[in-house]
Amino acid sequence: MLQRFFIRCSGADTTILDTCSQGEQNKYAGIGATVFFTAVMAFIASSYALFTVFDTIYPAIFFGLIWGLLIFNLDRFIVSTIKKRNSFGNELLQATPRIILAVIIAVVISKPLELKIFEKEINQVLLEQKNEMTLANKQQLALQYTPEVEKLQQNIVSLKNEIAVKEAETNALYDTYIAEAEGREGTLLLGKGPVYEEKREKHDTSLAQLENLRETNTQKITEFESQIALLNSTYSEEVKNTQPAIDGFDGLMARITALGELPWFPSFFIFLLFLAIETSPIIGKLLAPKGEYDLKEEDAESVLKTWVTQKVYQREQLLTTDTALNKKIYSEITEEESVYAYKKQKAEELLKKQADKFYEIQVKSL
Repeated sequence: MLQRFFIRCSGADTTILDTCSQGEQNKYAGIGATVFFTAVMAFIASSYALFTVFDTIYPAIFFGLIWGLLIFNLDRFIVSTIKKRNSFGNELLQATPRIILAVIIAVVISKPLELKIFEKEINQVLLEQKNEMTLANKQQLALQYTPEVEKLQQNIVSLKNEIAVKEAETNALYDTYIAEAEGREGTLLLGKGPVYEEKREKHDTSLAQLENLRETNTQKITEFESQIALLNSTYSEEVKNTQPAIDGFDGLMARITALGELPWFPSFFIFLLFLAIETSPIIGKLLAPKGEYDLKEEDAESVLKTWVTQKVYQREQLLTTDTALNKKIYSEITEEESVYAYKKQKAEELLKKQADKFYEIQVKSL
């Protein structure tokens, strides 16, 4: 029963193959088994590839099954349409388009399985790429906020410097009037004289200006710091919102690209393996000599071709003979007087009826 199933998978004519030897049946059962298991591998590969797209198992299995049946039908068609000829060159020319199609199918089947086999290595490459993308994303977003933040920080530094300058100026005035009171500078007179009072007044005025400046600038600094905090919060929110897109960067195309970053030899070896599996039925048919099945199939085709050619020839002869007979019959009829008289009588009756009808119409119109 299993052999029968694989024979049907090979696309061979079971009616002809049943009359062949057991060895011939085993050969086509082997071809059918190759076609079947290639379709199974195509189902597994496409299901995994679609799982990376849908992230759910049931649609992946459903569409993977459809893809496996499609590959099965294509392989069965390719194998069943290769006919053994008397010339190897004609056979190779006939098989070339099918071999090209088999190569394409091998690539499509092998690539998803390569993704699964090298999954850990691909994940490592994707992790490095995600880290690079995260850093690049932060730098790109920072370009939108850094100039404004730096401008606000410079304003804060300028306001603080303004306070520091005024504070240094006030402290200098303080040291001046204290030195005047102690007699160390200025008039060099000990005590609080008019000069002392003048310098003390300047200091008090500067101190009041300092307090006013400190209050005003502190308020501005607080506003600038609030703006900086808001910009930093907005920047962090932008980074947070764009990060899921980077974290989700593990689709089919991303994995294929990551696979290209790995050494090529293991991947190429897997491709060659599936190419050998996919093309083995075709190559086997090309290299194998004409078998019992091929001879019987060719004989059946020859019988059918001969029968069709004979029927076409007979129809052509029948048409030629019938045309000649019709010409002869009608030429003899034209010479018979009875036929002439009958046709003349009917023509006269028709003309009379036409004349009577015309007369009736003319009378009614008066």
